[in-house]
Amino acid sequence: MSLTVVAECVAAPGQEDRLRTALEAMIEPSLEEPGCLAYRPYTDPNNCARMAIVEEWANAQALADHFTTAHFRHVQQVLERVLAEPMTIRKLVTAPAH
Repeated sequence: MSLTVVAECVAAPGQEDRLRTALEAMIEPSLEEPGCLAYRPYTDPNNCARMAIVEEWANAQALADHFTTAHFRHVQQVLERVLAEPMTIRKLVTAPAH
């Protein structure tokens, strides 16, 4: 069963461009990972400091492997410096049909 992840970030004041750049730099290497089906950042049109990344992974192991990559470890270090609050990560699966 595939896994959809919504990661929400809020940039500290003045750090909006650094956040966007860091998240955009994750697109290509993440999409090259085995099991990554989608990886796309979004910006809140009413608050440029708020961004979300919507990801789809083939399974939980593919996501776990993503967290061990060099590009993920690098973006974690950048996020520690540019976020106003800790990133929120929601892991979702398709709702069962009734």
